[in-house]
Formats: sequence, structure tokens, C-alpha cells
Amino acid sequence: MLHTFLKTLLLCLALTSGLAQALQLSATRLWPSPDYTRITLEAAQPVGYKSFMLSSPDRLVLDLEGVEAGAALDALTAQLAADDPFISAIRVGVNRPGVMRVVLDLKTLVKPVVFQLQPLGSYGHRLVVDLYPVLAADSAALAAPANVAEPIKPARPGAPRYARLITVAIDAGHGGEDPGAIGASGSREKDITLALAKKLKHKIDAQENMRAVLIRDGDYFVPLGQRVVKARGVKADLFLSIHADAFIRPQARGSSVFALSENGATSVAARWLAKKENEADLVGGINVDVKDPFLKRTLIDLSQTATINDSLRLGHAVLKEIGGVNILHKSQVEQAEFAVLKAPDIPSILIETAFISNPEEEKRLNDPAHQDKLVDAIISGIKGYFDKHPLNSPARLTRHP
Repeated sequence: MLHTFLKTLLLCLALTSGLAQALQLSATRLWPSPDYTRITLEAAQPVGYKSFMLSSPDRLVLDLEGVEAGAALDALTAQLAADDPFISAIRVGVNRPGVMRVVLDLKTLVKPVVFQLQPLGSYGHRLVVDLYPVLAADSAALAAPANVAEPIKPARPGAPRYARLITVAIDAGHGGEDPGAIGASGSREKDITLALAKKLKHKIDAQENMRAVLIRDGDYFVPLGQRVVKARGVKADLFLSIHADAFIRPQARGSSVFALSENGATSVAARWLAKKENEADLVGGINVDVKDPFLKRTLIDLSQTATINDSLRLGHAVLKEIGGVNILHKSQVEQAEFAVLKAPDIPSILIETAFISNPEEEKRLNDPAHQDKLVDAIISGIKGYFDKHPLNSPARLTRHP
């Protein structure tokens, strides 16, 4: 009888163990971009996997261990757009007992990067698949965004008096897996910053002596370091990072401008904000096992005194103009160690347009008319900066060979 009891107990334990291993994904997301396509598989537990490439035709195979079919996995195929630059089709099915197979039919040869992320914030365990084009993969997919290659606009009458066009890199904060701050009515910072960035680009391109480049032009994640590299890749004269932050108190309001600091933050609030913004890579998801030497060189804290001084001058000019559109949270440009402002040779500022956590400011941030006023103020600030510090001054002529 004892023998029968033990057999029954072992059987129950085996069945329980098998049930415990069965896992349904809680969410799947697909983020195409000009540089790479990202697939995110989220679950309550870590997902075991094996991945490999097949040729003729080119495919990436992902075997998910212990994963069962479910609504989230079924939804992955529906997220694929016809214009995805890398994936032509997604097929999902049981390969063998206990293994769910995901096959990505590829439009071109890619270099896949597959890694896992630990739970963070509202996210559970994430298995991330990044597909980079082979040519860009050797340089860690740090190619310039698609719109960088756009033809230079012809000079307008009177434009020959300028040394050359001023190139402004516009960085819409957050994106993709990283929504940024969330407003009381559900507005996402990443959407507002992209809308502002696109308006800003349109109006800068209309200036006779300027052109703008968007660091991201859609809803996808760009690591902070790559934002810097992209700006340097297009030989930007200025770098503007656009944000709309949140605070624990909904009463917080006003606009702010920040520059990089080599010697700590100018206030506790600036230090807190820099830490929060620098954590975007953790939320958006980067593969910490990949060490890129070019990126490392780019982000080394070089002797940036001259560039920081230029950033402060630019920040003051922009802050003054924004003050005519919105109240200022701080009347002076603040400084902290923002990773996204670390280009050693480009004046760079981070603009907190308003507090998305303030219901009144959230409403205005979603108002196209108010967005236009903010954008016009930023452009006026840029013009004011260059009126006092022309592009053809000796210091600037040596900035980009």
C-alpha cells in the first residue's frame, strides 16, 4: 500500500511539475524602425529559448521552451506591417511537445541579437529579439536614421551669405518599449515628444539657413548612447532632446532647460531628473552584454568645457523664449549628468516642455496650437543663439572638419 501511495505521489508531482512549466505569454510587441526591428515577448516567468538562422530562404527560428499557445502569441503575427524593413511573415506553431516555434521569414539577411530583460516597472520578464541589417550590425547598428540621407534643400535667395546650413539634431525622448511619463488622462510622453519633434523639424526645414534631422521618426526605442552617435554621424551643430516629464505631485508645472554637467547636478531636482532619464535604457531594453568600442569612445567624458559653455548659452536663449509661452519651472538653465547630452563636440540641451503629470499642462501639450507656440519659441531661441554666436566664427569652423 505504501508502494502504491508513493507511485501516486510521484505521478502527481510529475504532473504538477509539467503544469508549472507550461507558460503563456502575457504580451507580445513588434517595433519596426529604419535601423532595426524589435520583437518583445513578455511573460510572468523567464522564457527559455533557442534561436538559429536558416537559409534558402532566409529565416530566423526561435524555439520557446514550455510556452503554450495563447492570445498574446497569436497577436504577434497581426502586428506585422507589410512595410516592415526586415520581416515578410511570422509563423507560429508547436514544433514538438513542450516547444513552441516562431519562424520569422526575412526580406533580407539580418544579424539577430536575442537577450533577456529582468522585470522592471510594469514589465514582467522580457525576451527581446533585435534584427539588424548585416552591414550595420558590424558597427552595432549605429547607422544614421533614414531621413538623414535626404537631399540638401536648395539655397533660397539671400542664403549664400551663410557659411553653410545649420544642422539641428532633434531627439524625441523615449519611444517603443519606453513610453516615458504617463499623464493623468493617459497621454504618453513618447507620443507628445514625437509630435513636437516632427513639428520642430518641419519649421526648421522651412528656415533658409537650417535643416533638421530626427533621431527617431516613429514609435521605436533608441538607446541613449546611439542618440548621441546619430547626432555626431550627421555632423549636427546642435542637439535638442525633447521631453515632457512627470512628478509625484500633480501641481508641479512649468518648462525647464537642462545642459550637461561635469561636476554634479545644480539641484536635487536636476539630479533626480537626470537619474530618471538615464534609466530609459533599462526600460526600453538594451543588451548590456554587448560592448561597442566606438560607442564607448563617444561617451567618454572628454574635456567638454567649451561645449558645455555653448550648451548653456543655447539653453539660456531657448529658455528665455519658452518663458513667453509657458511659465518656467526654473528661471535658469540647470545642469546634471544626462547621458543623452554627452556628445563631446555638439552643444546639447534637454528641454522639459511641461509636466505631463499636471492635468492642465497635459491638456495643453496635446493641443496643436500650443505645440506650435512651443516649437516657434524653440526656433526663436536657436536663432537668438546663432545671432550672438554665428556658425562661421573661428571656434565653430573647427568643430566639424
